[in-house]
Amino acid sequence: MRADLNRNHLVPLTGIRNLGILAHVDAGKTTLTERILYLTGATHRRGEVHEGNTVTDFDPLERDRGITIFAAAVSCTWDGHRINLIDTPGHVDFSDEVERSLRVLDGAVAVFDAVAGVEAQSESVWRQADRYGVPRIAFVNKMDRAGADLDAAVESIRERLRATPLVVQMPIGREAGFTGVVDLLRMRSLVWADGGDAACDGPVPGDLREEALRRRRQLEEQVAELHPAALEEFCDGPGISTPTLAAALRDLTLNGEGLVVLCGSAYRNRGVEPLLDAVVAYLPAPPDVPPVRGDWYGAGEQRPADPAAPFAALVFKVHAAATGRLTYLRVYSGTARKGDVLLDASARRTERISRILRVQADRHIETDAATAGDIVAVAGVKAARAGATLCAPEAPLVLEPPATAAPVVSVAVEPRASGDAERLAAALARLTDEDPSLAVRTDPETGQLVLSGMGELHLEVAVEKLKRDHGLGVTVGRPRVAYRETVVRGVSGLLYRHVKQDGGAGQFAHVVIDVEPLHHDDGFVFRSTVTGGRVPREYIGAVEAGCRDALAEGPLGGHPVTGLRVTLTDGATHPKDSSELAFRTAGRLALREALRAGETALLEPLAEVTITVPDDAVGAVLGDLAARRGRVTGSVARAGTVVITATVPLAELFGYATRLRGRTQGRGTFTSRPAGYARVDGARSGPQAGTAG
Repeated sequence: MRADLNRNHLVPLTGIRNLGILAHVDAGKTTLTERILYLTGATHRRGEVHEGNTVTDFDPLERDRGITIFAAAVSCTWDGHRINLIDTPGHVDFSDEVERSLRVLDGAVAVFDAVAGVEAQSESVWRQADRYGVPRIAFVNKMDRAGADLDAAVESIRERLRATPLVVQMPIGREAGFTGVVDLLRMRSLVWADGGDAACDGPVPGDLREEALRRRRQLEEQVAELHPAALEEFCDGPGISTPTLAAALRDLTLNGEGLVVLCGSAYRNRGVEPLLDAVVAYLPAPPDVPPVRGDWYGAGEQRPADPAAPFAALVFKVHAAATGRLTYLRVYSGTARKGDVLLDASARRTERISRILRVQADRHIETDAATAGDIVAVAGVKAARAGATLCAPEAPLVLEPPATAAPVVSVAVEPRASGDAERLAAALARLTDEDPSLAVRTDPETGQLVLSGMGELHLEVAVEKLKRDHGLGVTVGRPRVAYRETVVRGVSGLLYRHVKQDGGAGQFAHVVIDVEPLHHDDGFVFRSTVTGGRVPREYIGAVEAGCRDALAEGPLGGHPVTGLRVTLTDGATHPKDSSELAFRTAGRLALREALRAGETALLEPLAEVTITVPDDAVGAVLGDLAARRGRVTGSVARAGTVVITATVPLAELFGYATRLRGRTQGRGTFTSRPAGYARVDGARSGPQAGTAG
């Protein structure tokens, strides 16, 4: 069924599916997306990642590296339903792209490698989806690979993701002999011939019937334990009927109590049509998810997925192309048309829409309107950033933006040509506009521009974009990690008096604070126990703001401070000279003094690494990990290889890929993901400890 991207208004809201493809790097997300687009008629040929001709990996950086870097939106139709699909990156350095995508999606397909099962980044994206309550179904891919094992992959889902897998298919054939699946709901077989696009539908093969009946019974028992209507039918008769089972699977998917699991081989085009059927059958339409919640000056409000409601949309992506700035929106309610003026409620300014575009990766088709449930790009919006809310000016609303992780790696960047300083600053501003997980600051000591991001690869890609898109020659310094500082021993009753008199209105603020560490070494908590109005309420808020200002630079090395609780216990005011500014200044200076008087420790970022190496290289790899201050947490042997998991300081991983290839003769691979922060032994400061280096 060929997709007509300009006729979305003919599809009812219940016929729309907004979903993402989530997985660990190399699990087959982009290949699966290509097969979906081909089978639905959205493309005329099947693109291949290794040939660099896929629809969603259209950026030259993606094609050069063979990985997805930027989330790409595409649309297609299947069985009368419109599927708006976002192919997300699998590499941990680009997890912020996944975060922004998940914030605007109604459902997701989680893709797992049939050999490796749940991998490191699989867990990360799973937790991201949990955070936004996104219903999921699972597709165990690469069933044709040597070592593929559906049951082992399902068990890893159960153990590592704490999910309840509900397997609705069983494979026909193993590894290279994988030819199709048995549909356990309808008890039929689906077999794909080599090179064929369509499945042959037939009865369950005789040699598999007994196993299929056993698995069907197991599925019914699992569903009956979780779903009241299915349990009632299960107890009253010999089993659960197919319509009841399908309805129960949909309910369990929507409420997150169960995970429907399918299998196949996207590369060989086997199992993709049943997956599309499952997307339509089990994942939610916009009306199936709760109305989006927003806020306006403290007043909460819900907006239903209704084209007639006031307009509200969330910006989840910005692309500053040479032809102009495109702003990607998920429309939650209402309708917007070309020429409409919308309010950027996050920045309190208006924007005019000049064009509305249906998106097919790097291709766009102009349309007249965007309605509830749509994912579109708009031109003409000049300043709205990712996370901003665009809404009807007469019905303002601010939607919750996606979370943005703090950068953990930094490099200094300088223009090679002395006259390019302004061009470099403008180019970096454009980069951070497109990617909020990048940050730029000026080092106060050296005057250099410092670019910060989520990892080495993230920064490499950003620098490549500077060179390719802006024609800038840049010099890049060595990577540095983002350290933090925390309180080890606090102080009690620290008194700070801020008095300033310079001829005009003076400043007076008197505060007494206690500072103590938080046990989890993360975050900041402020509270007040002041009684009798000794510090008015509006000044208490100013003290908190001042304390937050002081968190920007700690006493050890000027790193951000985290993991502490500040309690305002007493204070005093002056009838004329006290003000919010005076108390904010007092709060900032009081906390700085308290940090110097107490004891602080340096925190460094950690990474959890998963390393796959040949048997004969395990010793060398373990020795290298020990030299890098790594702590091995587990190892599993798999058919001539060993999978090692370890926690390693991020600073020790720079250049590790090259070192690992050298120690394993090019056969070792590794992936990593953030694993929080830990104290650096010996790096402390305090009145007795001195200054740490």
